[in-house]
Amino acid sequence: MTSVQPYLLLAIGFVLLVKGADFLVEGAGSIARRYNISDLVIGLTVVAFGTSAPELFVNIVASAQGNTAIAIGNVLGSNIANILLILGISALVYPLAVTRDTVWREIPFSLVAAVVLCIAANDRIFDGWAYSDISRSDGLIFLMFFAIFLYYLASITRNFTGDAQGMPMRRRGMPAAAAMTAAGVIGLATGGKLIVDGAVHIAASMGMSEAAVGLTIVAVGTSLPELATSVMAAWRKNVEIAVGNVVGSNIFNIFFVLGASAVIRPLPFYKGGNLDMAMVIAASLILFVTMFTGKRRSLERWEGALLLVFYAVYLVYLMGRG
Repeated sequence: MTSVQPYLLLAIGFVLLVKGADFLVEGAGSIARRYNISDLVIGLTVVAFGTSAPELFVNIVASAQGNTAIAIGNVLGSNIANILLILGISALVYPLAVTRDTVWREIPFSLVAAVVLCIAANDRIFDGWAYSDISRSDGLIFLMFFAIFLYYLASITRNFTGDAQGMPMRRRGMPAAAAMTAAGVIGLATGGKLIVDGAVHIAASMGMSEAAVGLTIVAVGTSLPELATSVMAAWRKNVEIAVGNVVGSNIFNIFFVLGASAVIRPLPFYKGGNLDMAMVIAASLILFVTMFTGKRRSLERWEGALLLVFYAVYLVYLMGRG
């Protein structure tokens, strides 16, 4: 690969991401209006799962090839970036007001996911081992939690009787909406893959470790679909899609992406990763606390700026750690 090709992959990937995000929000929003499904449910399902496709693809490949440090680092780094970077930028675009259910159910569920991951990753370390792993049995437990999450989504979809509000997009026929949604997912997944390929090649030429690559370049690269989708949704004032996309993606990343990765190959985990694990838990806690500061159940612009400051401090720490 020549020195120019990685940057070309990045450029093409960015174009696909932005356009894919636009198509996905438009298609998913149109489907929500047609079936009176709330923006929150669309954000937690179609949008969140679609934008998590790059994490899933990268982790499956990394696990199959034995690059387990990238697999774990990708999920940890992505979940941190989703909250601190993506919601921070989205809140600067437009304040993110959410529903009571988001505050008391979805956000806590994402926090539970982070705690369950911490326990699974440290079960042998607690017994005095220098390292532990996320075993195949842990992976199966994660997938069971994911099934519970899907059941919860099905229940709130079944019980929702209102109309999706604040959707400044025109109503489209079902074939057109489905085609746009599919095209958006494909564009996001392809764009994310191209960006990761280019970024990993650039990182390797700089002599970075697999763990550092996973936590930074791969994590941010695979989180770009969430960034494009949430910012686009915030710009269109579809704030439930913006928040639901991030919260749903974080749950999806831990319970499905890591679960599937561990079933393919157990993922070794070392004590040094606990600081990054703690950052995932802290980011979820910070998001929960912001729902009670300033305007209730809302992430204001100043709070978004604060999230970005936290993320900048974390990146400086990572660079210092090497």
